Amino acid sequence: MNMHRQPEIRTRVIALHCSGAGASQWANFTAALGDDYEVFAPEHYGSAMTGPWTGEHAFTIADEAIRTIELIDSTKEKVHLVGHSYGGGVALHVALTRPDKIASMALYEPSAFHLLRQMGEIGRNAFGEIASVAQQVSEGVLSGDYRSSLACFVDYWNGPGTWDAMRPSAQGALIRWAPMGPLEFRALMDDSTSANAYCQLSFPVLIMRGQYAPLPTRVIAQALPDLLPLTRSVVIENAGHMGPLTHAAAVSTRLVAHIAAAERPELPLLRLPVGGNSTLFAKYLDWSR
Repeated sequence: MNMHRQPEIRTRVIALHCSGAGASQWANFTAALGDDYEVFAPEHYGSAMTGPWTGEHAFTIADEAIRTIELIDSTKEKVHLVGHSYGGGVALHVALTRPDKIASMALYEPSAFHLLRQMGEIGRNAFGEIASVAQQVSEGVLSGDYRSSLACFVDYWNGPGTWDAMRPSAQGALIRWAPMGPLEFRALMDDSTSANAYCQLSFPVLIMRGQYAPLPTRVIAQALPDLLPLTRSVVIENAGHMGPLTHAAAVSTRLVAHIAAAERPELPLLRLPVGGNSTLFAKYLDWSR
């Protein structure tokens, strides 16, 4: 009998939460995956676990991505990457930084707002909408009126009246996170990554969005499959931007199926030429910029 049997290595999954949330966002998904996977859910700056941004320099997506990249570098195996909203924007940056270490990626309405600036009229309209929200949030934080700032933020993503209906403890957690809001918006909107950069990501990608996704993330979710070589798209019925929380079971089921399919390369996948189906994206992209 081998008394020094090596522990079984479980496949690593890294799940990145949305703005103002935390690792608990992925509780349903973690349970659905089961014991064959090791789930890491690093919390972003502004959370109780990570604390505030250090203020050493202007905040960027690269700063947020450091913890995730360290998790990837600490294993020899490829990892599965999952991201929602802001976490999806971080996941895209991570994927470009470590493309050879990603087994698959699944994104629910990633807030890759920099893409909107590289698109035509529909992108400009969507960028203007999210820029208006970012301005209101930033002005509220600068004036110290965190509550009105967060009411704007929460109600935009969830629907009018959501902030007022929240438990005081949930409001308090978001108030503590509030100073990160403007930094996250700026990092997402000022990202200089070219749309064409994503063509190099050749692993399986699942792009998800809610049926009632707001304009900015709906446009991004519709455009990304034309930039990524190996992509499937799913719309979650009756869900909005917060689908991973409001429709956790439906989202988790699709995430688990996507990861399982990526683990079994013999299963049929949608394979597009390198660079994706650029015809669809080209009708939005403003090549003259």
